[in-house]
Amino acid sequence: MQAPLIKTLQNSRNYTLQVAEAMPEKLYDSKPAGAGWNFREQLHHIAYGIQWWENNYMKGNKTDWQPPATKKNKKEIMAYLNEAYDGLQQTLEQGKLSADAVQGFHATIDHITHHRGQAVLHLHVQEIEPPEYTY
Repeated sequence: MQAPLIKTLQNSRNYTLQVAEAMPEKLYDSKPAGAGWNFREQLHHIAYGIQWWENNYMKGNKTDWQPPATKKNKKEIMAYLNEAYDGLQQTLEQGKLSADAVQGFHATIDHITHHRGQAVLHLHVQEIEPPEYTY
């Protein structure tokens, strides 16, 4: 069961990092009119969310939702995303997953996809062609 989940996770990681890389650092603070978060905040939210969903819904460690504000630069955001994806992959690789953990994984991927779609919109607004999605 873990192999398909890991493949899904790797696809998510690859595409998320491509989206993050596509935006020039000087535009990381940009956001579409009316948007709540800028591009940097959107990506930071994805990384924080991966860790939070993993802890709460896969590991069963109930923690409050308390995302910190971020001033991380592009390199630091990319590292944070990688750290979050690495942790989630380690959780997947650790052994048999409960039904709740699998459901938590799918909720995590859904959350990533939702916010990555918003990040793609940020690219479009800046007239940057988003990377092509690959499955």
